[in-house]
Amino acid sequence: MMTTTILEPAPGLRGVTGEPWAGVQYFSTWRVGGVSTAPRDSLNLGAHVGDDPAAVRENRQRLRRALPGAPFWLEQVHGTDVCDADAPPDGSGRPGGLPRADAAVTVRRDRPLVIMTADCLPVVLADESGSVLGVAHAGWRGLAAGVLESTLDAMRRRAPQARHWRAWIGPGIGPQAFQVGPEVRAAFLDRDPGFDRFFAAEVKRADGARWLADLAGLAHARLQQAGVARVEVSGECTWARADRYFSHRRDPGSGRQATLAWLTGMAGSGLATYPD
Repeated sequence: MMTTTILEPAPGLRGVTGEPWAGVQYFSTWRVGGVSTAPRDSLNLGAHVGDDPAAVRENRQRLRRALPGAPFWLEQVHGTDVCDADAPPDGSGRPGGLPRADAAVTVRRDRPLVIMTADCLPVVLADESGSVLGVAHAGWRGLAAGVLESTLDAMRRRAPQARHWRAWIGPGIGPQAFQVGPEVRAAFLDRDPGFDRFFAAEVKRADGARWLADLAGLAHARLQQAGVARVEVSGECTWARADRYFSHRRDPGSGRQATLAWLTGMAGSGLATYPD
């Protein structure tokens, strides 16, 4: 199911969300409303892409106004490690730095979890009662290696009573733009030959064969195999929507948007939304 609703998380900022979830708020930012200059104009939230640190700090401060608490940032490394945002720091990041992980989980209210992307998929996960929350950074490497399954495992450990899982797959590169080599296709087909349906007809190039891969479709299938019954997809392509999103494939050296989610302990949304 594809669901996309435009919202205004804070004055001057825009983003997208999906269907309302009981006890959970979540959204992905657009690139507008910040102070960074080209090619990272303007709401670049990535501190690791060569942007002016003062601009990134200002952009993050503007985003902070939309949140109930300080965001929980990660040092993402295209892996499968999951950080418990409620646990004391364990030294998994650099000294004085961020936890090295590509997913985070929490059972605490008003603790915003963050994933940064610029073509990879951000995935938000929760049980339907809103008792446990997870977010994951799912590029092809992490997705093939099991980052979504690892996130669900961590959520089940934190909330053994949780049932009836749901997920939202946020903006990422679409199947018309994600051209991949044989190593990417093999990484998924080695697990399930049926995943061949997510790779469009072979594209011949001078440097070898390529396929067009449906990254969101692969994530959807992996989530369902892992027991997530309700999966929503934003349908937003970062590569195609230069007005809304950063895309590393389209613009190498571009900025990063963020997907944020937190538990509220109550139904309903406090964010202003608009029809797309």
